[in-house]
Amino acid sequence: MAKTRLFIIRHGKTMFNTIGRAQGWSDTPLTAQGEEGIRELGVGLRESGLDFVRAVSSDSGRAIQTMGIVLDELGLTDQIPYTFNKKIREWCFGSFDGAYGGELFRGVVPRVLDIEDYKKLTLEELANGIYQVDTAGWAEPWDVLKKRIVDGFEEIAKEVEAKGGGNALIVSHSMTIGSFVCILNPEIELDPRVENGSVTLVEYENGRFSIQTIGDESYRKQGANWLATHSEELDVKK
Repeated sequence: MAKTRLFIIRHGKTMFNTIGRAQGWSDTPLTAQGEEGIRELGVGLRESGLDFVRAVSSDSGRAIQTMGIVLDELGLTDQIPYTFNKKIREWCFGSFDGAYGGELFRGVVPRVLDIEDYKKLTLEELANGIYQVDTAGWAEPWDVLKKRIVDGFEEIAKEVEAKGGGNALIVSHSMTIGSFVCILNPEIELDPRVENGSVTLVEYENGRFSIQTIGDESYRKQGANWLATHSEELDVKK
């Protein structure tokens, strides 16, 4: 049986990412820059010679759009099973979904929790703070959020393993990926803030996850270099 490895990608840069809004369960499409960044990632993964047996994204539009570009660059569209898993969605910010991030993270949460810098909060403290200030009742307290995220990635890993293992492409979200990493390694207390188009590699064996890389941008950089050196050739093909 092949080793089960999850290549967890943060979706490409979106409109809300660009203007500093807290996206959460709300959604905006990738910008042109975001699409190009994911194209670079897809090319980098292709040029690395990796084989993939499965694809899973959250059910958010930005994750689906990202996966579509990656699969296209890998030549795997309609070639490997691809499904959605809503458990690997981003955190829900409740009544602050779509609000400016500065209002939530640098205004409301610090005032309610009586702190100066939200970045010094553990993810548990931050999640419970958002839950506390959400007037809509949609945000999840840490214990619920933690279970959702772990269950989501575990479901995917177990399914891949049950079918012989191999590499799986996963598209999720910044704080969800950061939470998963912190849950797996309690020594990492604060969100590692993975960048758009980065890859966090996690292996699964004997019912346990192990972190291999966090927020690796080398595949995207490799793809950007390949595209730059083959630009004339690609222009001719057009």
